[in-house]
Amino acid sequence: MKEFLQEYGGELIQKTGEHFFISIVALLIAIVVAVPIGILLAKTKKAASIVLTTAGVLQTIPTLAVLAIMIPIFGVGKTPAIIALFVYILLPILNNTVLGVQNINPDVRQAAISMGMTKFQLMKDVEMPLALPLILSGIRLSSVYVISWATLASYVGAGGLGDFVFNGLNLYNPIMIVSAAVLVTALALIVDYVLRAVEKWAVPKGLKA
Repeated sequence: MKEFLQEYGGELIQKTGEHFFISIVALLIAIVVAVPIGILLAKTKKAASIVLTTAGVLQTIPTLAVLAIMIPIFGVGKTPAIIALFVYILLPILNNTVLGVQNINPDVRQAAISMGMTKFQLMKDVEMPLALPLILSGIRLSSVYVISWATLASYVGAGGLGDFVFNGLNLYNPIMIVSAAVLVTALALIVDYVLRAVEKWAVPKGLKA
């Protein structure tokens, strides 16, 4: 192991950085897209059902198939990997945002309207804070998904720790595979811990389970 780290330590750090970059960019795009759409969809149950079903169907498509579809359109590299990962992690954030807004007590919403709140104020000051615990739960779930699935980004030349996994398989080198797997797991745990801390800070005490 010592010899392995001496030879590949620098490359492992580089691949971990690539893996983190791909994962976080896909996650941030998913948050920016899914949360506003989820808030809007929560107002119309029929539209929410159609969109969530569609997102669920997309998630059943094998990851490698989606990556293969992306290559003729976007070529190889980080772009197709990020887009494919974005598609795969939309559902938990979208679903939790819709549920979070729909589960708000109608009396609370009506009281806010009676106080003269505009639609924007209602969303910003009432709906978002009340839905935040579920939204953050969806984001945490998606963060674990994206970090694990980002391993497959290696197939489209996006780099990341998947390079070590697949090189290890090709070279019959279990140390390469295990080292990458350990780093992927550590990365997922660290990101989950950070998001838990954000949730603890952002969610008002009265709304915590």
